[in-house]
Amino acid sequence: METAPTVSAEDRPEALLERVQELQDRLDSAGDPSTRQLAEELVSAVVQMYGAGLERILERLLGGGEAGEQIAVSLTDDPFVATLLLIHDLHPVPLEARVQEALDSVRPYMESHGGNVELLSLENGIARIHLRGSCSDCSASAVTLELAIKQALEQAAPDLEGLEVAGVAAQTMDGHGLPMVTGSAPTGMELPVVMSAPPAAPSWFDVDSVGELADGSLAAVSVAGSDLVVANVEGTLLAYHDRCASCGAPLRTALLTAGALACPSCARSFYLPRAGRSMDDDHVQLEPVPLLREQGRVKVALAQ
Repeated sequence: METAPTVSAEDRPEALLERVQELQDRLDSAGDPSTRQLAEELVSAVVQMYGAGLERILERLLGGGEAGEQIAVSLTDDPFVATLLLIHDLHPVPLEARVQEALDSVRPYMESHGGNVELLSLENGIARIHLRGSCSDCSASAVTLELAIKQALEQAAPDLEGLEVAGVAAQTMDGHGLPMVTGSAPTGMELPVVMSAPPAAPSWFDVDSVGELADGSLAAVSVAGSDLVVANVEGTLLAYHDRCASCGAPLRTALLTAGALACPSCARSFYLPRAGRSMDDDHVQLEPVPLLREQGRVKVALAQ
């Protein structure tokens, strides 16, 4: 029985990309302009040659009927291959379809917080979206954008040039990523975030222990050093930081009734389907945590 060839650490895509960047930096620092120009022309010619080869491969696949098209699209499941295809403008899935797919992937989270997101247009590489429902006018809107929409778009459509967001007030941070557009051209501003200090990049963590949480139940979990509470409200899982927005007490022993969570210390109630807003004072709100269910897995997004 034949075994698959072993891929050394040096041949892995990540290592190859690092090597390319290292060689590019060394080339940029070369002292002889003529040598640098010759090397750049050589690199450009090699890239064009590989691009022409990839184009012919895609043409064969896309010309091979439905089976060939499926193979071509499946190639993009590998991030390394997808990046190569994007470099040569050969990605088989149109940009608009990838943007829509990214928004569809975060829609369950948006709906769980009483909101939704709609793609209004895609022109000149700039996607214009609209936040609807409670996500458009509460403090959770910035978290929704930064942790869910923005990450999904950068993964599925890194060739997107900008993002225009309607239905949320802008807050900005220093950093890199999709620029938020307020007019007809990119402003260079980062998408909204709620933290005033430069935040750490958010990451997704598995929380499979709550996957079978019964309807109407509340569970306390600790994820990456953060204490959270996860509630099942009519079949939808909602996650929040384990801290009352009014008195600061833990909520892990709180009573959950028809979507309303009552703090065991101060008795203030928060309606979870409405992004944890207080039922007594609209200006007090729990801190929501993005939660997604994908292929039977439960994940939450936390900044590290």
